[in-house]
Amino acid sequence: MADIILHLVDPISLRKLLSMPVTEIISEMESQALRNLRPESDPRFHRDFDVDIEGEILEYFDADAELEGSESILTQDPSSSQRFSVLFSRWCATSQWSCWDARLYLYVEPFLDYNIQSVDDFIRPSVWKDFSRALSETDRLSYSESVLLDWMARRENLGETMEPSEDSRILPTMESHKALSDSLFTIMENSIKTEKQLLIGRDFLDPSEWFLGDLPVFEAMVKHYG
Repeated sequence: MADIILHLVDPISLRKLLSMPVTEIISEMESQALRNLRPESDPRFHRDFDVDIEGEILEYFDADAELEGSESILTQDPSSSQRFSVLFSRWCATSQWSCWDARLYLYVEPFLDYNIQSVDDFIRPSVWKDFSRALSETDRLSYSESVLLDWMARRENLGETMEPSEDSRILPTMESHKALSDSLFTIMENSIKTEKQLLIGRDFLDPSEWFLGDLPVFEAMVKHYG
């Protein structure tokens, strides 16, 4: 199983970063001055550490000798720009949420008007848009309780016990589902109430297969920030 990952991206920070010349980005990342451009993180969530994402971006710059230092990244050859699209979006994220893709059949599918045919469907922006619309019609407690009740019913249908004395994993798993469903509700609620956009992807996925809002991330950058 692979993690599905959601980042909540601040468009103001992303627009500023995308407008900067490559040499300026490199210089300010090397001096750690660019950290002032990152949006404030949401303390309820994890997000990529500054030093880790800086290292990834600088490695990409070092490996790409074709980049023109005086130009912004979106004015460069698309094959180069594409590689930076997810990294730049992650740099401009305020929060990150992730879980095993199989768990989304429990957290997301029951709130849709259709069945998910494959875990690959959880990358599609339309699924998250429909899920977001469904969450807007309920509240956090009702959603979280619904997830737990569904999980318990699925276990019982499979003949699995719900007695903690018979299975030591019951309570930790219940707490995990409660925490993940609650935090998922929060990040989706934030995406509805703010201008921030969802960056949707999966571990080890090619940058061209990630989505920012409704579009593949590079296309979204060209359309909205180019």
